[in-house]
Order: sequence, then C-alpha cells, then structure tokens
Amino acid sequence: MKLALTVFLLSALCPRTSGEEAQTAADQLLVLTVATKETDGFRRFMRTAKHFNYTVKVLGQDEEWMGGDYMSSPGGGQKVRLLKAALDEMKDDNRIILFVDSYDVVFASSPKELLKKFQQAGHKVVFSSESLIWPDRHLEDKYPHVKEGNRFLGSGGFIGLVANVREMVSSWTGEDGDSDQLFFTNIYINPEMRKSLNITVDSKCRLFQNLHGSLDEVVLKFEDGHVRARNLLYDTLPVVIHGNGPTKLQLNYLANYIPNTWSFESGCTECHEDLRPLSDVQESEYPLVWIGVFIQQPTPFVTVFFERLLKLQYPKERLKLFIYNKEVHHEPAVASFLQDHGGLYKEVKLTGPESQLDEASSRNLGFDTCRKDPDCEYFFNLDIEVVLKNENTIKTLIEQNLPIVAPLITRTGRLWSNFWGALSPEGFYARSEDYVDIVQGRRVSVWNVPYVSSVYLMKAHLLRSELLDPELFSSNTLDPDMAFCHNVRSKGVFMFVTNMHSFGRILSTENYVTGHLHNDLWQIFENPQDWEDRYIHENYTSIVKDKLVETPCPDVYWFPVFSEVACNHLVEEMENFGKWSGGGNMDNRIQGGYENVPTIDIHMNQINYEKEWQQFLLEYIAPLTEKMYPGYYTKCSNPLSFVVRYKPDEQPLLTPHHDASTFTINISLNRKDVDYQGGGCRFLRYDCSVKSPRKGWALMHPGRLTHYHEGLPTTAGVRYIAVSFVDP
Repeated sequence: MKLALTVFLLSALCPRTSGEEAQTAADQLLVLTVATKETDGFRRFMRTAKHFNYTVKVLGQDEEWMGGDYMSSPGGGQKVRLLKAALDEMKDDNRIILFVDSYDVVFASSPKELLKKFQQAGHKVVFSSESLIWPDRHLEDKYPHVKEGNRFLGSGGFIGLVANVREMVSSWTGEDGDSDQLFFTNIYINPEMRKSLNITVDSKCRLFQNLHGSLDEVVLKFEDGHVRARNLLYDTLPVVIHGNGPTKLQLNYLANYIPNTWSFESGCTECHEDLRPLSDVQESEYPLVWIGVFIQQPTPFVTVFFERLLKLQYPKERLKLFIYNKEVHHEPAVASFLQDHGGLYKEVKLTGPESQLDEASSRNLGFDTCRKDPDCEYFFNLDIEVVLKNENTIKTLIEQNLPIVAPLITRTGRLWSNFWGALSPEGFYARSEDYVDIVQGRRVSVWNVPYVSSVYLMKAHLLRSELLDPELFSSNTLDPDMAFCHNVRSKGVFMFVTNMHSFGRILSTENYVTGHLHNDLWQIFENPQDWEDRYIHENYTSIVKDKLVETPCPDVYWFPVFSEVACNHLVEEMENFGKWSGGGNMDNRIQGGYENVPTIDIHMNQINYEKEWQQFLLEYIAPLTEKMYPGYYTKCSNPLSFVVRYKPDEQPLLTPHHDASTFTINISLNRKDVDYQGGGCRFLRYDCSVKSPRKGWALMHPGRLTHYHEGLPTTAGVRYIAVSFVDP
C-alpha cells in the first residue's frame, strides 16, 4: 500500500504585533508532502489543503513505495527517511512542521487554528493520540499516564519545531519497511528523550483525531455552512482527521461533508468542480464507451429495457455493446434488438447461455473486453433489471469525471438502492446515518460510498492500472458485486453515487414467472410503476384534468385506460391459451352454472389473472367510478372478468340484456375498420349507440337496472373486448 505524508513548514510561534497578526498563517506555510503515487485519497487531501490555502510541494514522487502495507503489518520507515532528508535541508530551526499521512487524512480547519492549539499545548513536539496501542502491546506499561484522554502515541500526525523534530529523527538508521510507529514510540516512552525533546501527545484530540478505536466518539457538527468533526468524549474540534487502520470508509463518510463538501445551507459545494464537460465536444470526438449489458436471471420488461437503451442520448458510433445473456428465455428479445438495431453501434459482442459462464466470469469478461480495447475510455455497467429513465445518463456521468460513479436508482416504494452507505465489520450492508436522506433526495450531492452495483460508469484506465486483476469479481466467500467493490476499495479507488439528477429505478425480479406468453402482464404487484408505464394509456393521468372522459350516452363514460401493447398482449395471451367457451347457457365457470346471456369468452381466472385484474380495477377504475358516480365507492371485490371474442361465423353479436353488476367496464382491445368491421354497443332505453370504439378505451356504465343494452353485429374480422362485471 502506497502512503503519502505531509510536512508543513510554518514560522515559529512567537509574540506578534497586531499588524503581524493580520498576516495569515497560510502565507507562512510551506507544505512538503511525500506521495509516491497520486491516489483518490491524496487528491481529496489536496482539495482540503487548497480550501484552507495551504501551499504544497510534493516529495518522493515516482519513488517506489517500500514502506509496507499498514493494513496487515507495521511499516512506514520510508516516511522517516524522507522526513529526515527534508529536515537536513532546512536552515531555520525555529520553523514548525506538521507531519501527517495524506491518503487517509482531511483538514477540517485552518493553519491559524492549528498553530493556536499547538501553542496552547506548551510543548515543542505534539503527536496525535490513540486509544489503542500499536504495534507492540507489551510496551503499554511504559507509556506515561495522562490526566485525561488517550495516552498512546499515533505516528500518523505530529507537529513540532524543526530543531526538535530533526533531533528526534536523527537516530533513524532503519529500513524502509521498518515500523515508524515503533520508532517514535520508543523515543516517547524513554523519559530522558521525552523530556529532552519536550514531547507530548494530543490526548484530548484538539489538534488530531485518529478514528481507529474512536468511531463512537466522533460526530459531524454543522455550523454556518462549515462542517467539523466533533469529539463528543472531550468536546473538541480537531483540525486533522485521520482514517487510520481500518477506518478508511468512515473517513470517506466524514469527508462527504468536511470541511465544506456538503452543508444544509449550501448543499454540495464541489459537485461542479473538476468536471469533464461535453458541451463543446464534437459528437465524433466523444469518449468511446463499452456498455456492458448483463442478463443474469429471468427479468420482466426486457423488451422495454432495450427500447430505453436505444434512446440513450449518446452517439451510437461512440458506443460498443458487450451483452451477456444467461437466460434462454430472453434470447428472442436479445436477437430481435440486435437484428433491428445492432448495426447502429460501433461494435457488438454477444455471449449467450451456451457459454455457461457464471456471473463472476461473465463480468470479468466484460471488463476485459474494455481493458484490451485501446480505444475504450469508459465501461458502463448496465444490468438488465435497471430502468434507466434519464436518457442523458452516460453524458452526465462522464461529465462528473470520477473514477467510478453510479447514478442513484431505487426500488419503487422501498429504501432499496444500488449503493451502500456503510459496511458492517464483516463487510456486508450497513445503513449509514445519511442513507435515507440520500435515497429520498433530502441531501443531494455526489457521495463517496463503499459499494455500488447494477449501473455505474468506470474510467477504463483503472482497468489497465490499479484494477488490472482479471478476476475482480471472483471470490470464494463474497458475491461477485461485493468482491468487485472489495477489490476496488483495497486499491484505494473511490466509488461514488450521485443523486444530483433523477435517473430511474430498479426492477424486482422476485416471483417473476416465465410460463406465460406475455409474463410482464403479471407484474402489477411486483413492479407496479413499470407495469403502468407499459400497459396504461399515456393519457390516463389527464382524464379528469384535461376532461378526456366523454359521455356518449347518459351515465355512460368513455375514457382511455389501456396502452396498445396492453391490448395486444391480452388478446395474444387469450388466443395462446385458446380454451374459448362454447357460448352455451350452461357454464360451470360461474356460480349456479347457468349463463343467461352467454358469450364466446375466456375468464381471467382461467389464465390465473384474476388477482392482477382486480388490482387493475382497484387502481385505475375505482378512482374514476367515485368521480363519475358521486357517492358510490367500490372495492372491486370479486368481479366477474373475461375477454369476449366476436366473429361473424362464431358469435357476431349479443342480444339485449342487463349485466349482472352494479357497473360494467368494457374495454376495446383492437381497432375497428382495421381488425374488424361493425360492432359497438347500443343502449336501448336511450336509443344511443357507441359504434366506433377506440382501442384501449373503456366504456363504463351501470349494470343491472337502467342500462339495458346489446352488442351490435361484427360483420368482418375478429373483435375482442375485455369485460368486468364489478360488484355483482
């Protein structure tokens, strides 16, 4: 693990005149940072330094890191070597240095506050403190006791006079992989050296806050557009926040707010920085993106998914498609899309069920396709269950210019989303304090998170550098998505989720049965919004507002309810079932076994659709009933619902009759003069007819008393209607 350190050179603390007080601490500061490699954490550190006007010079750039991996074993001697070399070049012994890690550090306040607190400490070298001893617990008894607070030294941050720090590190003769923590600990627990160098620890976290072992003590403090970390135990506001050891993710959480990343007053202050705008770029020069489409299980609305994919506002000549389809059931939909539209894309690669790849292998293959393509600049992961409503998603994510960024999507009516705000100690889901506010849009920003899935954009250069491992999704213990995110985190790569825009939602694939011709018809419970988008007429929501309800006859109401797709699917489902009634009076499908006015029909319960149809009536018909027939309220309980088929040579018409209902719904499922001739409905009492029914429109009329009616003859073709006797 590469580490980065920062050395702050500040002028000595001494009495100042009021004029000197006006000179800012930032003007006195030179920042020396040791960074062998620029990481996301280092860039974040530099942003906080810039926010407080720190001037930074980098040491150790492009030098190989030989200091070990802090997450698994002691190390960091390379830090001391670089610090010692930097101090040897300094001439002014009265300057002050601040030495801190940077990959996992953010600043919460200014150099001025830091210097003031250092002066108040009354020592010439002040180390950060920890509640946990590291790396040698056997040294615990040798630590001096403190009146209050943490007594153990943390080497990830200290501040002191140049002369004292130079003397402190002068005895260093260790290797780069030796422990810097142990080196400084041995100096501190030596009473003579501690006194000679005038060393102490920041026991109450006034200057430094190490998070390891102290997570329960630290909370966010919002005040006047500025955010601090507050130590509740000691009621202090530390200047330097260090996510040491296994607390990197907690630091990421805090840094979503500190020092001014997000506040209640200003919202997100950094969301429009470091962008990659595409507005002035010719479409022919847009970044090339591989879109990885993954079909891992039977999923509803696959045809709709491909319709939305086609509508994405990004030049097709700058898109390549990698499609992995595990499901034989979805092969016709994939083949149809590629046959009709595959030629629009710069390149298409399809891997089907015959490959028998598991999920991890298919996703590794998708990444590798981009990794090996020198033209690939981004990989856009898009799982089949994602409902991407925002057609500008790819452009929006590219413009964010982040290593990995996911558009926030949620499951309708639930708090489930495609990101985690936190992890449990075992590496599984945990809910962060701000998770609900982010999901529900009360806090809007671009958030650093530990886990994303389903849909996200990744910079391709990561696949050729930090994420070169071809098995990123593979693990013996973790699911592929969790393995991927674990590997990303272990390389110090940040993942983000943005809720700056509305992007869409994610489907529920639970209880998706594939035994029907049009399985999506059955999704009204599992995915009600997608069912509505697919099957309810586009003008339904405007019925009352725009007065789309017509009254062709007294107390007869006519309005749009079904989309053309809904009509087609219902007719095709019935014809696929094929067991039409004979049209006789004896009918064991109904109570009593006798039908006074029989039709050629199939009941909804014959295709196991009665619950779904009742839900349709309750959601889309009952509200209109209450408006059209004031004072009458219905729960649409136990409706008798069926699809009727009229053919000239089978049953062309229906004789005058009353319906066995309080009110009846009659939905036309195909087009007059296109699919059939004739037809319609005549209400005898009013001598009023509806002879040109519109496909997808419903007639609603009273049933058993006033509206005696007949079905007019179908003279050619086949006419289909869906009928419901409601409240029989």
